Amino acid sequence: MNNTHLNTMKQPVSHFRHIMPRFVLLCLLTVIGLQRASGQDTYKGLDFFCGVDFNLRDISYERQYDLLLNLTPGFKWNMGKYWQLAGQIYVPVINQFGDQYAYIRPSMFVLSKQMRLGNLYCKASAGLFSHYRYGVDLKAFMPMTNWFAFEAQAGYVGMLYTSKDWWIGRPDRLIGTVGGDIYLSRWNTQLRGVVGKYLQYHEYGCMAEAMRHFNHTTVSLYATWSSIGAFDGGFRVIVMLPPYHRKHRLINFRPASNLRISYSVMANPFSNVIYKTDPEENERDGWFSRDLLKWGSHLMEPDFKVEEKQKVFFVE
Repeated sequence: MNNTHLNTMKQPVSHFRHIMPRFVLLCLLTVIGLQRASGQDTYKGLDFFCGVDFNLRDISYERQYDLLLNLTPGFKWNMGKYWQLAGQIYVPVINQFGDQYAYIRPSMFVLSKQMRLGNLYCKASAGLFSHYRYGVDLKAFMPMTNWFAFEAQAGYVGMLYTSKDWWIGRPDRLIGTVGGDIYLSRWNTQLRGVVGKYLQYHEYGCMAEAMRHFNHTTVSLYATWSSIGAFDGGFRVIVMLPPYHRKHRLINFRPASNLRISYSVMANPFSNVIYKTDPEENERDGWFSRDLLKWGSHLMEPDFKVEEKQKVFFVE
């Protein structure tokens, strides 16, 4: 993120005390409103995990690529009834991207709740999201048939920059997307299209993606159009990481669930951007737990089997 853009949005940290009461109230109203959510209980426990954030860019004449390598330790506390508290930090190991990436910094701290209302699946989240944003977010998914479903996401966010100096701005951006998904179970192929208002420049855009799900791996091709960034495209590869058979305890230590590789032809990291609300969020798993939503890739053999007291639970 360039410094010019940051300087136009930053506000004194002291302003935080004026924003925080309203933000906390908004978070409480969001999550308390979901207390009556239906759905069976998920397994309870505290997971500690760690992954790798690997970034390359080619903008320098001094070397072919700049490298940014971060360790991403995090945790997930599953409290039951689809309540979850999750957090993650970045720990820089190799940094050629600049001083703003040289510090250990939080990347996510989110309280979330999943629920089912008839044929409508919802997930509400509040806290610090990816891309230095904080606020509230609501995701929805509605299967219409076993091969077609609607999806939507809406969020009200502000900027919270966490590096050497912390900058916070008022929540001032309402973003959202709406679209549809087609799942061809015979070929384990998912077609997805969304339109929306995006995060970084508040621009309008659309995206089309074709995903082929294999055993423990998903490969996709995507194309995007932005009202300021024109056309772009690329591919994604999502690999679910072993071990695939796990024993569940009250406290668990494991690697990150997946490795996600994304390539963009135009190498524009700012257009058609939307934040994530889960440290392990990816296109293969989607937004919802497998045992809550049975649609799409969740109909395949689960990537992970967790054994507990001779019972088997499927987890993301």
